Amino acid sequence: MNSKNIRKGRGAQKNTPNRFLQHVYEMREDFLEFCRLEGEEAENNKTEYIPIFPKTIVNKVDSPDVGMMYSMNPYQGCEHGCIYCYARNAHEYWGYSAGLDFERKILVKKSAPELLEKKIKHKNWKAHTIVMSGNTDCYQPAEQSFQITRKCLEVFLKYRHPVGIITKNSMVLRDLDILSELSSHQLVGVNISVTSLSEKTRRKLEPRTASIQKRLKTIRILSENNIPVNAMIAPIIPGINSHELLKLAKATADNGARSFAITVVRLNGAIGQIFTDWIKKAMPDRAEKVLHLIQDCHGGSINDSRFGLRTRGEGNVAKQIHDMARLAKLKYFKNRSFPKLNHELHEQYKDGQMKLF
Repeated sequence: MNSKNIRKGRGAQKNTPNRFLQHVYEMREDFLEFCRLEGEEAENNKTEYIPIFPKTIVNKVDSPDVGMMYSMNPYQGCEHGCIYCYARNAHEYWGYSAGLDFERKILVKKSAPELLEKKIKHKNWKAHTIVMSGNTDCYQPAEQSFQITRKCLEVFLKYRHPVGIITKNSMVLRDLDILSELSSHQLVGVNISVTSLSEKTRRKLEPRTASIQKRLKTIRILSENNIPVNAMIAPIIPGINSHELLKLAKATADNGARSFAITVVRLNGAIGQIFTDWIKKAMPDRAEKVLHLIQDCHGGSINDSRFGLRTRGEGNVAKQIHDMARLAKLKYFKNRSFPKLNHELHEQYKDGQMKLF
């Protein structure tokens, strides 16, 4: 199959089997061909928003190499459709596929602001930075309608609680008023993901995300409003965007980012099958080369679960990537640093107003 046959507007090109389910739903090739000849859609490609009702919203992060202690996700699944997204595997816990289901079946947690408020008001809670989008993007398209992220930011501001944000959507600028006030108390840091300067590459890797120019503009506007930004140049995929690392670092620095971070792509669980299927359809001319380069970074496998190495990689290809990152920091980010957030204010505001006595 060539790139002309790829399903537009989606990252994954199929639904992979859910490892927790006994039965597998498979769409046969003869049925797909019948639908094509009849001019019919074999399946509904529209996004479905499904309300769910969790008992808690703040998650303790146990992985030692993630760089956060607590996270929260207003949505499960993500319409952005990034083909490499590690969060795809989590969709299987909800009974769905990590493939197309992850992009088309979005679970919505409307009670997130109330659950967050209950958590950070608890007498035993001590302020730690809670990262929004530890798994899926809190500013994905669903946020335009549900505004759960904005309501959560209002809770963080009310209780003067530190919050981190990870996103690749320019919609974060909608909440500039709240973010500015949080930043005035050193309570917020924003991580903007920028994976390529090529729109052609971006559309293939991340079909429903904000354009590169919008993301760079977002970094600039946040920075101009004294909201600290860390650029997430991640993941680095050798053979696809690895050659852009220095240019990406310069572009984000020029727009005001205070720091940047990288990870080397890893394709754990169902993502390996999803990515392999995708690249053979989207980039057939370089598919085998890219897969071999990824394997070179992970001891001969595209799947790597070793803490400390899984996001760094090893071997010659990974070393070249990290050497470029070190050079980029020296060249474009010298004397810049991402500030630590304020964890001292929250205790005074636990009851919703500053204690006077």
